[in-house]
Amino acid sequence: MALLDSEVWGKKFFSDGWRAASAEQPVVEPATGEQLATAGLATAEDVGRAAARAAEAQRAWAATSPQRRAAVLRRAGELLTEHAAEVEDWLVREAGSVRAKAAFEVQLAVGECFECAGLPTHPQGEVLTSEDARWSLARRRPAGVVSVIAPFNFPLVLGLRSVAPALALGNAVLLKPDPRTTVSGGVVIARVLEEAGLPAGVLHLLPGDGSVGRAVVEAPEVRVVSFTGSTPVGRAIGEQAGRLLKRAHLELGGNNALVVLEGADVRKAASAGAFGSYLHQGQICMTTGRHIVHESLLEEYTAALAAKAAALPVGDPAREEVALGPIIDRKQLERVHGIVTDSVAAGATLAAGGEIVGAGYRATVLTGLTTDMPAWREEIFGPVAPVIGFSTLEEAARIVNDCEYGLSVGILGDVGTAMKLADRIDSGKVHINEQTVNDEPNAPFGGVKASGTGSRFGGAAANVEAFTETQWVTVRPDIADYPF
Repeated sequence: MALLDSEVWGKKFFSDGWRAASAEQPVVEPATGEQLATAGLATAEDVGRAAARAAEAQRAWAATSPQRRAAVLRRAGELLTEHAAEVEDWLVREAGSVRAKAAFEVQLAVGECFECAGLPTHPQGEVLTSEDARWSLARRRPAGVVSVIAPFNFPLVLGLRSVAPALALGNAVLLKPDPRTTVSGGVVIARVLEEAGLPAGVLHLLPGDGSVGRAVVEAPEVRVVSFTGSTPVGRAIGEQAGRLLKRAHLELGGNNALVVLEGADVRKAASAGAFGSYLHQGQICMTTGRHIVHESLLEEYTAALAAKAAALPVGDPAREEVALGPIIDRKQLERVHGIVTDSVAAGATLAAGGEIVGAGYRATVLTGLTTDMPAWREEIFGPVAPVIGFSTLEEAARIVNDCEYGLSVGILGDVGTAMKLADRIDSGKVHINEQTVNDEPNAPFGGVKASGTGSRFGGAAANVEAFTETQWVTVRPDIADYPF
């Protein structure tokens, strides 16, 4: 039987096994509108029961040996490798991924599993000095129950990058995927970990609407919330969690800058810029949303980028060899087009694209912008590359920082000049001679300002900080004497 056979999960959610759901939702292919399957939806009441069960199961899971927890994560990575083609098919059809992006996402997910398999044996604290005659220790303990709310764009890896470390460190997890990618962002994770031997009750898959999202934050058993998604929703979750004195790790939006320095290789820079803006139709938090080009290269770079954009075919990635697949849904497609047309109406010039093609959008280049135009100020989440010029390094730094977001910046050209610029900008990530879209399982990931609460994802140190609590422990050889 296939790993993702809908006979197992169809019309169900996962909580101590696959349970019949009281509500259902079609799984829709964005490229065609075709219904692929029917997914079960959880309710707020289901969340309450799942949270209570997770708290119970977590105690036994935390007491499980580090080797056993590591083995589950390793096996999950092996299963993803064995079933890569099946998982990729779902990423193509449900998430609108082109085949190369789907394969890349599966490999990232495999890497997450293998990287997190090392966490159970990672150092879990430190020995402290003390003025008293005692041992003083600070040890890391599992937080307890963690809620993970994941987005649609890289649904598998952006869910798993919180689920895997939370489980590896002894927590139980409530997972709420985006309803548009319930299978590739939820069912895949649940099935892989189920087959890998994760004990019952430790992971709960709870697809649903906003009421389910609120419930996985508000459940009394939940101590940590890990959210990846838009800044407005992240603000609301942060406020909700803060009121309840829960930690919220928020990886939010970005309007990321690619700076092309004087003397840069224009051919290579345009290739990097096109990849950064058009990968997965620009539906990535790290997408290059602003191209800031030295005035000496502006005309040449814009022409090269426009030529790249014009050569990228748009269509159905399940049935055609295309570079750009569909936008996730019609509402978002119309939003992307609206930002482009509003900016053109305000005086920007289309150098390429600007057209809806079926369920997708043509790779677009905009020039002649001012920094107050919608295409420059907003996170578009579509394949749109706005280009503007600069003359001095100080001006480039000012333009980069004049943005509410601070997630990722790429700088192309002379390394010494790039280093000087990097020291002047506010960003969670800086990539010199690379574009803005970069991620590795062992690297810290996160942004500043409206892009989130910093690097709380990726890498052992960030994961331990994110999904454990610190407990101070002292030990004396005998009972201490006190003056009372």
